[in-house]
Amino acid sequence: MTKHLDRELDTLRSDLISQFGLVEHMILTAVRALAERRGDLAQEVIDQDAIVDANDIKFEEECLKLLALHQPVASSMRWLFTVVKVNNELERMADLACNIAERAKSIEQYPLFSVPEELDAMAAGATQMVKTALDSFIEGDVEKSREVIAADDKVDRTNRLVIDLLHDVMRENPDYIAPAVHCFSASRHLERIADLAVNISEEVIYLVLGDIVRHQHGETGTDNGV
Repeated sequence: MTKHLDRELDTLRSDLISQFGLVEHMILTAVRALAERRGDLAQEVIDQDAIVDANDIKFEEECLKLLALHQPVASSMRWLFTVVKVNNELERMADLACNIAERAKSIEQYPLFSVPEELDAMAAGATQMVKTALDSFIEGDVEKSREVIAADDKVDRTNRLVIDLLHDVMRENPDYIAPAVHCFSASRHLERIADLAVNISEEVIYLVLGDIVRHQHGETGTDNGV
């Protein structure tokens, strides 16, 4: 029974890694579509969402089946519970990538509107957080999880800067209100993606150490010898 469970867990892990790659690709492609005004890339992202949704349901059902059939204990049970949560965060990231893609398609209608360079920097920061969070899960690396949590403040600051810049653009040129609002939404979606990367990192810390660190970003690993 244990060997069978181990094989099932290995298969689930491999499938989940593929889901990681797909979601990361969707985010990167959505950001590229926004920066380059590529409606074709935006549509590619939107079309891929159905795959992520189908995988989301499949993974959750698989986790529930393994819990019911094998009644795993200790680390295996904790891993399955973590997979359910991480899988949910990935599906939400994919939805946000689609939202950014929709904004990219809308901005395509305004060729003279300049997307703030700071938004590119924010996108780079958020996508790096996602990559590091996924790596931390695959590798069980708590230090990488902490890096993601620490990086969130910078993305938040950049988001506020982008919003301020877009407010200035709207005041100075009313013709750009519509594309500025689309950029505003894209910035908020990126900020939310970064938050979800933090959520995954918190789940990794729980998986590896058994510590629940939600709402304790300044305390992880400081008071318990971690």
